[in-house]
Amino acid sequence: MSTQFDVVVIGAGPGGYIAAIRAAQLGKKVACIDAWVDEKGNAKPGGTCTNVGCIPSKALLQSSEHYEQANHHFAEHGIEVGSVKLKLETLIGRKDTVVKQNNDGIQFLFKKNKVTFLVGKGSFVGKEADGTYKIKVDGKDAKELTATHVIVATGSAPRALPGLAFDEEQILSNDGALRMSSVPKKLGVIGAGVIGLEMGSVWRRLGAEVTILEAAPAFLAMADEAVAKEAKKAFDKQGLKIEVGVKLGEIKQTAKQVKIPYTTAKGEEQTLEVDRLIVSIGRVPYTDGLNAAAVGLALNERGFIEVDGDCKTNLPNVWAVGDVVRGPMLAHKAEEEGVAVAERIAGKHGHVNFDTIPSVIYTSPEMAWVGKTEQQLKQEGREIKVGSFPFLANGRARALGDTTGFVKIIADAKTDEVLGAHIIGPMASELISELVTIMEFKGAAEDIARICHAHPTLSESVKEAALAVDKRSLNF
Repeated sequence: MSTQFDVVVIGAGPGGYIAAIRAAQLGKKVACIDAWVDEKGNAKPGGTCTNVGCIPSKALLQSSEHYEQANHHFAEHGIEVGSVKLKLETLIGRKDTVVKQNNDGIQFLFKKNKVTFLVGKGSFVGKEADGTYKIKVDGKDAKELTATHVIVATGSAPRALPGLAFDEEQILSNDGALRMSSVPKKLGVIGAGVIGLEMGSVWRRLGAEVTILEAAPAFLAMADEAVAKEAKKAFDKQGLKIEVGVKLGEIKQTAKQVKIPYTTAKGEEQTLEVDRLIVSIGRVPYTDGLNAAAVGLALNERGFIEVDGDCKTNLPNVWAVGDVVRGPMLAHKAEEEGVAVAERIAGKHGHVNFDTIPSVIYTSPEMAWVGKTEQQLKQEGREIKVGSFPFLANGRARALGDTTGFVKIIADAKTDEVLGAHIIGPMASELISELVTIMEFKGAAEDIARICHAHPTLSESVKEAALAVDKRSLNF
């Protein structure tokens, strides 16, 4: 096997494997290095997203939603199922199968696009006199490579609480939260962000009593206030306990319990005792073992690789994408950066619009948004007009039996350009794409309002919200 490549990608998560494929499509000779393996040493490309993040969490959310529907909602459809039993081992096994299908799919794509895939940990060795880089692979496919361009896509790792290491049995990161062998009677979650809410939702549906503790004074501060308020109301109704504005004390473990002392937002001293604790307080860039110092690759004080707007590092022909650089830690953001970098290497004009990257939380109800919130725009002094439409007035939502939430569109008061869109309700993750597209083309609310939407569909709520911007909603 040749060891000289035009492009070497370190990391095969969403940013890395997509960058490798796109570079190969553009005629470059590409290698991609990734260290993820299963217990048998078999490759598991796809990074955190595929192995312990986006994909397995959605599989568990789907399975737990079926369990919840069978237990509480089938009867209203005239379906009697008798006693519903949970086979957790099968449920977790299905999740693992979904993950493996994605692992195998990425390896197939590497072969299809003639990307050389190497299993092991990639690191810098040094820079050659001709400007190329030496990259070392430690692991199953150990060897040294020479690269004209290097793309670092090493991702991120879960942040632990000081003095409370993850053991993935009692103190869980996202990894352990996805593979519990039994449903805990009482489950604690530190952090009411995406991971905390999604994992809390999964295990509540499966029978755990879940309490989420959040240090921030407001619930879902990153979302539009109207969405956060609607979500909190829905979670309260479901029995998902969420406390915000808490100050944690010293967490202590015993053989069977975790004790979490905390002070409430009102100053009351409380202690939460749980069987297991999920810690989801954010993630940190993963550069351990990269040997960045060997070539002088610059990291900032938080450990992120420093890049400019085009994902260029301080070194010529060394690039970095995804969670290991600035910006939201989202798989689709990493993919867009990966494509853009591959195209820049090939002399094309890769582009990422950070203003139109959507955010999604896959709870029930789902939440999705793009652009700015109403609060942000008001703080900026922007003149805006807002339209909102509830799923309660949507025929398809009624037929689905899920009328929680609404679509909200914010437009410039003078130009009608869509500046932000916020959805909470059924299939919000799918509905947001129309609004991303409109914003990418600097479209107006009127553009959406004039487009024919199929009936009956949830997407009609998007059209109705656009009509409501001009105060002419037809069905509410």
